[in-house]
Amino acid sequence: MPINTNPTIRQRRLARRLKELRTNAGLTHADLAKELGSAESKVGRIEGAQSGVRLPDLRAWMDATGVTDPNERVEIEELSREAKKKGWWVRYTRAVDSAYTAYVAVEWDAAELYNVETHLVPGLLQTPEYTGALIELQAPNATKEDVETQIQVRRERRKVLTRESPSQLWVIIAESVLHHRVGSAEIMKAQLEALVEDSRRPNVQLQVLPQDDPINACLFGPFVIMSFSTPSETDIICAESATSTLYYEEPGDIDTYTTLFRRLNMAAENVSNSRALILDAIKEWNKR
Repeated sequence: MPINTNPTIRQRRLARRLKELRTNAGLTHADLAKELGSAESKVGRIEGAQSGVRLPDLRAWMDATGVTDPNERVEIEELSREAKKKGWWVRYTRAVDSAYTAYVAVEWDAAELYNVETHLVPGLLQTPEYTGALIELQAPNATKEDVETQIQVRRERRKVLTRESPSQLWVIIAESVLHHRVGSAEIMKAQLEALVEDSRRPNVQLQVLPQDDPINACLFGPFVIMSFSTPSETDIICAESATSTLYYEEPGDIDTYTTLFRRLNMAAENVSNSRALILDAIKEWNKR
């Protein structure tokens, strides 16, 4: 099987799960290779997400590592299928950055999303007009077609909130987001009105962090905690900077970001008061 030099987040999730099974069973690469009837290097490539795993090998892996629970076996096989599956985002791989499509893939798989935004409205809650104005600011050389493609990707992403089994979204935005101008005053007003409507969705909890709260000093940038439907799946943290997107999967990093989110959750206004802050901001934009 060919080596994958650029594994997706999905593939890395499967690789991490298989490695955990082996180490928890107390097996070495050599032990598992013997059980699979393969070279030791093959085990290393699979655990490094450099190579996929065929179904017979996957089942042999589970046998060797003591996975006997039928539900767990089905779950792992499903994870393997998902790692190979091409989602709707594949249509846009030539039009948008590969790191972005990788993010979209894991976002689509998440059952729960905990999103902190420091400067912008979260992508899943952006109106098309806000998205268009934002792209024109961030990429002034983008063509009209580029902008339309990005808007369409945002529309597709948003379906995680409306599909048959929608994701649960917890959003905390800095109050300054309500006042940062992106596009015209009309675009901002419409965007904030859309936020009010989204805040009423049963699967969306939207909180605003007051700009005078001292904990704002802890906000080094936006981040998302992505959790999955099965308890055995490790959370993934996505943190953005101006030049890159970083993923954290180690327990210590996950604990750090989870603790920060909890602190922000306690400091932010509750949903009702947050909605009132948004409505006040809409009144301000009406005056401009």
